[in-house]
Amino acid sequence: MLSRITPADIHPPAANYSHATAVPPNARWLYLSGQVGVAPDGTIPDDAAAQAELCFANIEAILREAGMAPSDLVRLTTYLIDARDRHAYMAVRDRFVGSPPPGSTLVVVAALAAPRYRIEVEAIAART
Repeated sequence: MLSRITPADIHPPAANYSHATAVPPNARWLYLSGQVGVAPDGTIPDDAAAQAELCFANIEAILREAGMAPSDLVRLTTYLIDARDRHAYMAVRDRFVGSPPPGSTLVVVAALAAPRYRIEVEAIAART
């Protein structure tokens, strides 16, 4: 079982994430490539919230294929091209990750791999 760590003697997380996740020995690890907001038919919505929904739908599909669930997430790293998109992204993330949440880092970058991408989310999961 994954153990979320958020010590009481440091400042609490600034959003819905844990400071750390401990993974027990002999867990099966899954490293997901960055997922972007592309639908199965190749369409890319223009707004950040819709792209975030697709990012997490893709992550969920990969987890499911691997016999895992969002509760197995250990860490998320998110790249945004516009800091103003963070609230839309975080609302989607918070619905997806559940409680207790995994560790999470959000980075604002100048660009992603294609000009229409607003969000990319990498994930690491583990299951015992």
